[in-house]
Amino acid sequence: MVAIGGPENAWARFGMRRAGQLVLSVWVLVTAAFLMIHVLPGDPVRASLGPTAPLALIEQRREQLGLNDPLWLQYLHYLGNLFTGDLGVSMSSGLPVQEVISTRLGSTVEMALLAFAVAVVVSVPLGLLMAVLARDTRRRGGDWALTSAGVVVATIPEFLMAVGLVFVFSVQLGWLPVAGRSGPSSYVLPVLSLAVGPAFMLARIVRVELLAVLQADYIRTARAKRLRSGAIYLRHALPNALTATLTIGGLLLGALVAGTVLIENIFAWPGLGGTIVGSILAKDYPTVQGVVLVYGLGVLLINLVVDVALAVLDPRSAIREA
Repeated sequence: MVAIGGPENAWARFGMRRAGQLVLSVWVLVTAAFLMIHVLPGDPVRASLGPTAPLALIEQRREQLGLNDPLWLQYLHYLGNLFTGDLGVSMSSGLPVQEVISTRLGSTVEMALLAFAVAVVVSVPLGLLMAVLARDTRRRGGDWALTSAGVVVATIPEFLMAVGLVFVFSVQLGWLPVAGRSGPSSYVLPVLSLAVGPAFMLARIVRVELLAVLQADYIRTARAKRLRSGAIYLRHALPNALTATLTIGGLLLGALVAGTVLIENIFAWPGLGGTIVGSILAKDYPTVQGVVLVYGLGVLLINLVVDVALAVLDPRSAIREA
């Protein structure tokens, strides 16, 4: 017998609320992607057929694509096609949009996940080091130097970071390739361009959270038991300081996915970033719509996973929200 208002009901309400928010967000995303084709300037049919195409051929193509139908009818057709997994046909290549996306999605996801992994691996020990230095009155200068460097680096735009890394490691030193995806060395500069800023940002969050946790009563008890500093920091303090880091890290992963658009174009990376820019220039709106949907759904799913992970790590937050 489940009590009314008990934990089981709270989890059910939490799941229903998150599912409702996801459905609403997906509907807004799909609607925005549909309306985008009517907001962007230019005629996609004329762009795909060329400036010398006869008007009769243009009108025939518009009729085939349903662009002469009322807007509400086009919207219903668009929704119906999405439910069947049909994203349309690319006006540039003539290939199904889902095929165009599937051939390039892996490269984008790969870059974003690698950048996220680098950011997390660097930020946690760096934030821990900054917290240790901050608590030691004799070494606070080191904490100040790292914190100041983190503020400066985190504010550098990704494209400027990419240009700087290319200038140093490709142009001046000749150690790494400038563009392309030809081997392990070609991953270094794109991944670092995405990961360096978020790594320092997460490190500052880890530092702040650790300093707050170290003031807790159970940490004082651990110190009173004369536990080693390493055990106090790693076993007791750090796990309890990572909740906020997980939240911000999940949001940063969504930002990293979106940030791949610019970085992929700088490094000629064969991912969705180059695809969407090329499609915009070619007015290939079905492909633009498909790529926007993929990026948007990726960010929404990442946020959902973060919310669920936080609820599992801290069940009280799910109960409070419910």
